[in-house]
Amino acid sequence: MSGGPAVRISIESSCEKQVQEVDFHGTETYVPPLSMSQNLTKLAQRIDFSQGSDSEEDGADGEPRDREWGKQETEEEEGTVKFQPSLWPWDSVRNNLRSALTEMCVLHDVLSVVKEKKYMALDPVSQDPNTPQVFQLISKKKSLATAAQLLLKGAEKLSKSVAENQENRRQRDFNAELLRLRSQWKLRKVGDKILGDLSYRSAGSLFPHPGTFEVIKNTDIDLDKKIPEDYCPLDVQIPSDLEGSAYIKVSIQKQAPDIGDLGTVNLFRRPQKSKAGPPWHLKLEAAQNVLLCKEIFAQLSREAVQIKAQIPHIVVKNQIISQPFPGLQLSISLCHSAGERKSSRASPEKPKPDDHLYVLEHNLHQMMREFHKQQLSSVVMPHPASAPFGHKRLRLAGPMAYDKAEISSLQQGEGVLEKIIKQAKHIFLRSRTARTIDSLASRIEDPQIQAHWSNINDVYESSVKVLITSHGYEQICKSIQLQLNIGVEQIRVVHRDGRVVTLSHQEQELQDFLLSQMSQHQVHAVQQLAKVMGWHVLSFSNHVGLGPVESIGNASAITVASLNGEYAISVRNGPESGCKVLVQFPRSQIKELPKSDAVQDAKWSQLRGPHREVNWSKMEGRNFVYKMELLMAALTPCP
Repeated sequence: MSGGPAVRISIESSCEKQVQEVDFHGTETYVPPLSMSQNLTKLAQRIDFSQGSDSEEDGADGEPRDREWGKQETEEEEGTVKFQPSLWPWDSVRNNLRSALTEMCVLHDVLSVVKEKKYMALDPVSQDPNTPQVFQLISKKKSLATAAQLLLKGAEKLSKSVAENQENRRQRDFNAELLRLRSQWKLRKVGDKILGDLSYRSAGSLFPHPGTFEVIKNTDIDLDKKIPEDYCPLDVQIPSDLEGSAYIKVSIQKQAPDIGDLGTVNLFRRPQKSKAGPPWHLKLEAAQNVLLCKEIFAQLSREAVQIKAQIPHIVVKNQIISQPFPGLQLSISLCHSAGERKSSRASPEKPKPDDHLYVLEHNLHQMMREFHKQQLSSVVMPHPASAPFGHKRLRLAGPMAYDKAEISSLQQGEGVLEKIIKQAKHIFLRSRTARTIDSLASRIEDPQIQAHWSNINDVYESSVKVLITSHGYEQICKSIQLQLNIGVEQIRVVHRDGRVVTLSHQEQELQDFLLSQMSQHQVHAVQQLAKVMGWHVLSFSNHVGLGPVESIGNASAITVASLNGEYAISVRNGPESGCKVLVQFPRSQIKELPKSDAVQDAKWSQLRGPHREVNWSKMEGRNFVYKMELLMAALTPCP
């Protein structure tokens, strides 16, 4: 054990009370614990006011003090932690008391020097009443100048930081807007410039206009002023010929008396709808629309010059004039407004009627896009590579020995102008048909004419179903039902029985046909009413060869007899002559019957007598069929 290393053993003192005395009986007497006042007195006795508080004195006397306190702790209480002077609670109290003593000593020395006057003498200074105010003003001025200088320096620094932040923000906004512009439009960098493309070349357009625009940074703003809400750090610069707004105007008008009356069509201002979006996007959309309108008008002008029509097309300035029907002209105009001032000058004082054919304008844009698509899809790389470009069947014309007719059939195709003229013819013919039917329906109350237009139509053909009925007798008068198929230059009428009649584009021809059908409807209505009333139909004819000749169609006639055969009614109806009704009574009811020497037998007296005309305008009834029903009911014998 003696040769081995020393082992340190830590002994912790117990927290029990100290034993003061042990009696002979074994009773232990403990030392009572100190009260708070006794403990305070004990700690105060440990203060050494003779010891200094400097760090050097503490450093020099640190070890003896530690030893002294350590000895006292060991003697007074075993097992407790040794006292550390740096953590002693009364150290600060001692230091404060020493500093207070030092200050009192200094104050005593100053007072003794002033009182004894051995080393220093104090004399009063003369006081000027105006001097303190001057000094106060000067001091205030200097302090204000110092404060103002500090504020100016701070404001200058703040303005510089704000300007730098705005410049950085503008740069970030410009990059963000440029990224947004690039996601919607084609851009490329040429040198130090950023150029964009407005044309439709990527979609198949062959228009030679370059359609380029330049992207520039918007610097027309003062950094010192407030930035407006609609400020955009990016701006675009488009060519001067694409500025403003443009549209294609298609209208059908009466033919001008002289071609010299035609001129440049003025652009009257359209109400523009406010669109949401950045200003550069709206400007680029308007410029691209101007470019497309110019391409459409250039294509139509080129086709108008190349097409050899019976009536040649005319191209005057920004107008293309065509004659679809005699007395009418189709006008296709390019209306372009380069700016606000020009448009305000060109706008007429009096508002013109809106004669636009918006359907044709929309179809023009659609056909131009289809033309782009055809141009884009028709260019196919030939195989082998030495074959010419173009349609595949044209490449086989040589090996397959096609003749002229087959090659011309491959190259046949309608242009945009021919298609739009055909559509204009169909639209005009359809509107004229509707106007004719509406005028007849408003002018003629009996019989009634109804038109049911089909919602599913073609650009070159429309259909309408025409019903001619009598009010209150729709269930029994269904004989006249017409299907009108309106084409480009003619109208095909399909009857209920399958008969087909072809009409031209003349309005009078359609009107005469409908009037003749309305005249025949009255006779057919009498036929159907006779069946319901129990009368017998003796004769019926849609085309009567007797009587006055009608200038519109032919007259129709019908003769019906009562159930017992005593009475007969004859009806003759014509488109121009109108309706004529005759009634034939029995001979027994005629008093002034002329006697005949040839007819002597009594059996001939049972025959009906001569016809008498009915004053049809004085008959009671709301329409023709109702009056005829009252007449048949009056002539029908009671059972």
